[in-house]
Amino acid sequence: MKFSSSDFHLLRWSVVAICSSLLLSGIIAYSSSKYAVSAKNNLLTTRNKMNDARNRLSMARQDLESLSDYSQEYYALENKKIIGDDHRLDWIDELENLRNQDLVIDFRYNIAPQKVYSPQPAIDSGNFDIHYSETKLQFDLLHEGQLLKFFDALRSQTNGWYQLEGCNMQRTNMNEDASAAAGLNLKADCSGGWITLKNRSQQP
Repeated sequence: MKFSSSDFHLLRWSVVAICSSLLLSGIIAYSSSKYAVSAKNNLLTTRNKMNDARNRLSMARQDLESLSDYSQEYYALENKKIIGDDHRLDWIDELENLRNQDLVIDFRYNIAPQKVYSPQPAIDSGNFDIHYSETKLQFDLLHEGQLLKFFDALRSQTNGWYQLEGCNMQRTNMNEDASAAAGLNLKADCSGGWITLKNRSQQP
């Protein structure tokens, strides 16, 4: 079949339409492909953002729970007077209360001024400065059990944190008759101190 120039004149608009359709289809296909890739990337980015948001929300909830737990512990230590200022007057009152319970025959004490405490080996105290009030205790005892009972009462009935370092115990040099009359058999010298934590954020 042969085409003449007159036939081409009749068909040229059809050819132009077909070419235009092919070009338009190509553009649409290319655009659709790019849109699909872009949509996929956007979807992945959105999913990553959602996962990140979920993780942040989970961490925030955990931090809130931890903050609640730590706040309770913090306030408990404050009420126990382990966190805060020097409580020497309170310790004196509490030691005198122990004296009135007749846990030992007699005892004497000396509470030194507070100073910064540097434990060995060093420990991480976080946002707290550790302070130490050295306290010497001398006891007159009937027997060793009185000393143990005294320190049990010291831990359970007083505020603060008394760190006992050690005790030296010896029998009295009194004669048997004098010892029996006084009910005095032992003397003990104990060393230790009150530990106080000071929050650096609350110091002037």
